[in-house]
Amino acid sequence: MTAHKIVAHDAWLAARKAFLAKEKELTRLRDQLSAERRALPWEKVEKTYHFTGPNGETSLSDLFADKSQLVVYHFMMGPDWAEGCKSCSFWADNFDGIGIHLKHRDVSFMAVSRAPLAKLLDYRRRMGWSFPWVSSFGSDFNFDYQVSFTPQQLAAGEAYHNYEVHPNTMTELAGFSVFFKDESGAIFHTYSTYARGLDMLNGAYHILDLVPKGRDEGALKATMEWLRRHDQYED
Repeated sequence: MTAHKIVAHDAWLAARKAFLAKEKELTRLRDQLSAERRALPWEKVEKTYHFTGPNGETSLSDLFADKSQLVVYHFMMGPDWAEGCKSCSFWADNFDGIGIHLKHRDVSFMAVSRAPLAKLLDYRRRMGWSFPWVSSFGSDFNFDYQVSFTPQQLAAGEAYHNYEVHPNTMTELAGFSVFFKDESGAIFHTYSTYARGLDMLNGAYHILDLVPKGRDEGALKATMEWLRRHDQYED
């Protein structure tokens, strides 16, 4: 960082304005991509999925509440896990406070994990979160949406995730899935994203992308090995 180029204000401004043109181009492309995403075809959800929530058994339809759109975060926390995934916890730190805004755009937001509900609520209490979270334990939901994997898949060492077969030894992976419910009550799966597709849902990473050191992960053995759950940092 000490060897970084230092210039006078006029040169700084010229460089910044040249880069602004690229940022505006990216913004226009992102708007175009978002429009194309919304225009993708849908698939009808034929299965009846059941979940366990604070008020007992609930259905996928119920998760919409009175909204027509539903966004699900597939939070990595398996039935035998003592605590949630630290990376998912990093993403979840971005979720509180957004629900009221999403509701005013006809969107319900929900986290779903396979761990039993009591474990989810205990972990949510520990983390100080308030976003809604339900358990899909005993349901095919996580398996059908490529975020949980069977013993047979684990034994084979590979699984279908992010629309390809990849080497995999994890019982759980993360993702976002989007659903729409029409006036007849029919439900459609409109979109799912995984891996780097999750980046756009993490405000902290976007802030890090603005600063001189960026995410500062290049020298690490694994990109997120620096990460801790927010109650496990030393300071």
